[in-house]
Amino acid sequence: MASVTPAASASDIQMDYMRLLVTQMQNQNPLEPLDNKDMTAQLAQFSQLQQIEGLNTSFARVLESVQRSYASSLIGKEVSFQTRATDGTVAVQNGEVEEVTIGGDGELLLTIGGEQVKLADVIAIRD
Repeated sequence: MASVTPAASASDIQMDYMRLLVTQMQNQNPLEPLDNKDMTAQLAQFSQLQQIEGLNTSFARVLESVQRSYASSLIGKEVSFQTRATDGTVAVQNGEVEEVTIGGDGELLLTIGGEQVKLADVIAIRD
């Protein structure tokens, strides 16, 4: 079975590029040196990649905060949610949200009638 490695961060990619660049410069043909424009453009792209990575991290935190706030606003409200039976059929149930917890994987769970339901499974909300 092949293993899957996580995507490298922008800093890791930049460090790998810098190592490759140093090796390339050490072994370059003195009559055909590397083009500074290309190196500068590539370094600028890595800088942009790092900034985008930082923005993605910030947006993920904001989204997580908004989702938690939204989930907590459901406490005391009647919701409809989907459940999947062992035979694969989907049913819709109703109940009042009693509590909001965070699962081991960071997913928001609503306690409804003593049962934990994923926030993503909620399909309707009533006051």
